[in-house]
Amino acid sequence: MREIPSDKITELVEKLCIDANINLRGDIARSFEGAYNREKTDTAKSIIGQLIENAKIAREEKIPVCQDTGMAVIFAEIGQDVHITGGDLAAAINEGVRRGYRNGYLRKSVVADPIERINTADNTPAVIYFSIVPGNEVKITAAPKGFGSENKSAVKMLIPSDGIEGVKKFVTDTVRLAGSDACPPLIVGVGVGGTMDYAALLAKQALKREIESRNENPFWAETELELLRDINSLNIGPAGFGGETTALKVNIETYPTHIAALPVAVNIGCHATRHSQGVL
Repeated sequence: MREIPSDKITELVEKLCIDANINLRGDIARSFEGAYNREKTDTAKSIIGQLIENAKIAREEKIPVCQDTGMAVIFAEIGQDVHITGGDLAAAINEGVRRGYRNGYLRKSVVADPIERINTADNTPAVIYFSIVPGNEVKITAAPKGFGSENKSAVKMLIPSDGIEGVKKFVTDTVRLAGSDACPPLIVGVGVGGTMDYAALLAKQALKREIESRNENPFWAETELELLRDINSLNIGPAGFGGETTALKVNIETYPTHIAALPVAVNIGCHATRHSQGVL
């Protein structure tokens, strides 16, 4: 049994929260270059160019890539042969978020009650997903989620007879309704299967996959490509001013479901879809 002190968890989460907000994911940065070359209008090219410059300034000046530094979403994969010592794991993660947002001068955007709307002043609590996995390591992914895109995400309980065409229509309609509000070009995470809540989790996990990746199932890999073509044909374009690039990628994750159901969730990620990962 390997022991990991809880303060090491706190230190890692602090680092990841700051890193995710300052350093744009490499796969997204690379995709901007391709998007710039694909665009046909001066306006679309200009916007993509500004996104490239913005990411460069954020990285060099060590400032957030976006003013909405998000609600902290933390994925904690705990090896079954690990024992966390010295404190509560969830408390250690939240302390890391607290320190990261304070020491990184990141905007605090969390309110303690959805209706009373009083700011917690430290961006806690985080949304934490724990999973137990084989091994003796702890892998943590910080995924600060801005709510311009989160507000445009959706879940729908389709019925089996809706089939793949129903899934594709729901995904495309969700992006169409989002329009410019979700800050395109987008990464579109799609979850299909499980239950209502699990489909939503699958969709958020799909955002973690790199743009160059494809679903391991050939059918869903092809569906990802088809949806990307359909979404980009909407001509919403960068920042909503029209163009070839409404989305950079569609990632689909699936799970078995009930015979009577076809749950589908869409979690939209903006052009600054953020993740940073570390292992102890």
